[in-house]
Amino acid sequence: MSTTSAARPRSTASAAALTAGGSSAAGFDPSVGVARLIIQGADRPGIVAAVSAILAEHGANIVSLKQYSSDAVGGQFYQRTVFGLPDLQAARTALEADLDARLAHELGLSWTLNEATQRKRVAIFASQTDHCLLDLLWRHRRNELPMDVEMVVSNHAGLAQEVREFGIPYFHVPVTGDKREAEQEHLRLLSGKVDLVVLARYMQIISDDFLQQVGVPVINIHHSFLPAFIGAGPYQKAKNRGVKLIGATAHYVTEDLDEGPIIEQDVVRVSHNDTVQDLVQKGADIERLVLSRAVRWHCEDRVLRDGNQTVVFTP
Repeated sequence: MSTTSAARPRSTASAAALTAGGSSAAGFDPSVGVARLIIQGADRPGIVAAVSAILAEHGANIVSLKQYSSDAVGGQFYQRTVFGLPDLQAARTALEADLDARLAHELGLSWTLNEATQRKRVAIFASQTDHCLLDLLWRHRRNELPMDVEMVVSNHAGLAQEVREFGIPYFHVPVTGDKREAEQEHLRLLSGKVDLVVLARYMQIISDDFLQQVGVPVINIHHSFLPAFIGAGPYQKAKNRGVKLIGATAHYVTEDLDEGPIIEQDVVRVSHNDTVQDLVQKGADIERLVLSRAVRWHCEDRVLRDGNQTVVFTP
């Protein structure tokens, strides 16, 4: 393994810049902490009222609330609530105790509470294709993605110089015939340091053992509109099939190749005149957009997983 790194300041997010998930709030009181409350479970009457009542009792002001139920009777319930609360750090323990008592124990719901200023720590894996990696780093530098990029990991050394220019540590971990040694090194690098792994065109299959041990979600960008053209060479397959649309899919990685819960997809029109290289070029633009949206929405706690599906509360 080789390492290339440069000193860099850790980026931070102010409460004033994080209301409903990224937009600034003119005149926002910096003493007010902003948090996101994520709830899901079996639907029943009174959930929205109960959440609103708990927050109001603790002096919180709801900034944004989105909810969805899969069925009017017997469905699954999902809710994302963004709220401001003065002295959030001091008030958090009492608020969490009430949420646990009334949401978890009385209503049987699962919930998480995340402070908006606590940016998710991200590791980006890439191989030799650079467009998704560099796009994420560029958006991160422009503060378009609410995350801290802790490292870039690659099975090739060729992108080290470009990553160095962003001030991000670069770890070259070659992958030989036996992937277990490389994955053990990956796990050592990631342990306790990241909240999310992003595969930005990392052209290696992730093992079940790695997924079980890494302990954080893994997002992949696949260069086709899944479930079409699973696996390698999707643009050649698309050309051979004569499709009129190509696309990209960002999804969570599971043990089943390219079949994890889908976060975001998009397409672009193509024609019989397009060569395979034309498809690759047009597809790269879609891949960048789809992956950046998926990463942003995950980092803003907009994606709720339920089995092999997701509920995404888009901005």
